[in-house]
Amino acid sequence: MMTTRRFLAKITAGFVAATMLAGSFTLPALAAPKKEFKLAWSIYVGWMPWQYAAEQGIVKKWADKYGIKIDVVQFNDYVESVNQYTAGAFDAVTVTNMDALSIPAAGGVDSTAVIVGDFSNGNDAVILKGKDKLADIKGQKVNLVEFSVSHYLLARALESAKMTEAKDIKVVSTSDADLVAAWSTPDVTAVVTWNPLVAEILKSPDARKVFDSSQIPGEIIDLTVANSAVLKDNPAFGKALAGIWYETMALMSAKDAAGTAARTAMGKESGTDLAGYEAQLAATRMFYKADEALAFVRGPEPKATMKKVAGFLFDHGLLGNGAPSAEAVGIAFPDGSTYGDAKNVKFRFTDSFMAAAAEGKL
Repeated sequence: MMTTRRFLAKITAGFVAATMLAGSFTLPALAAPKKEFKLAWSIYVGWMPWQYAAEQGIVKKWADKYGIKIDVVQFNDYVESVNQYTAGAFDAVTVTNMDALSIPAAGGVDSTAVIVGDFSNGNDAVILKGKDKLADIKGQKVNLVEFSVSHYLLARALESAKMTEAKDIKVVSTSDADLVAAWSTPDVTAVVTWNPLVAEILKSPDARKVFDSSQIPGEIIDLTVANSAVLKDNPAFGKALAGIWYETMALMSAKDAAGTAARTAMGKESGTDLAGYEAQLAATRMFYKADEALAFVRGPEPKATMKKVAGFLFDHGLLGNGAPSAEAVGIAFPDGSTYGDAKNVKFRFTDSFMAAAAEGKL
């Protein structure tokens, strides 16, 4: 089941302090040119290409081109992969835009989004039992994975209906592993979750989808980010990542036997089959071509989205202890503009490597 990507770890001062005391906290000044790199990834529809690229020799091909070595390491626990990256054990990681801001960036690790891979376009949904309208959620207990993208989706749904979490609903923190079973009990009347759980719950005759991520397009973004200092000192690493990614994108999106074989393998590796994988791809806006990703990252959506995300994180205490406002952590964009504290930029969107791919300059 493709579920591990969606957790949002609530970073604490204890984690940051412990990591720094251990001497493994990655700071830009510590980076240096090197030849071996590690990428951490976890199972999700939009990140399966990394596994396939490694298995098919695409990773080695591009690493060899730049005279480096890239080790692609799978994690079964998404939060652990992001924490390990934050602690400096990995040079890059697959992560959502929200988690990139709340975990490494809020923890002081300067990170750059090398690849903007996709955004959820229906994979995440608000579901009510026997009710057809979002307004009917008022007064209900809502079961979801707390501090996850589901929580963010709920906040955005409530906002669209002029409601708030504090006044109109009560969140019930529920493991994703328990949500389907919880739905079958009479006490659970509202859930927010992601595919494939959404598809499973919607099989129930009383389940009604009243809001989904297609109504907030471009806000739940899946990225491959790298440590900014490592990237600055080793641009070949970023170029190799882009080369790997877009060669694999071309392969998996092909409408031929090779494309079908790639999607079948990715589905199997993630615990489903070709039909299940393609159903989730249909609810995901994949940027199969570099110019598509460029148009998105250079457009207004990321700026507007990251402002909303920062506000959500601040409201829920997820920008680190003592954060004075939603603008505590600076976020830089390809045009040179910044949201938040320009003196504390810790999260960056770049178009450099995707542009090189689009222009055939890798």
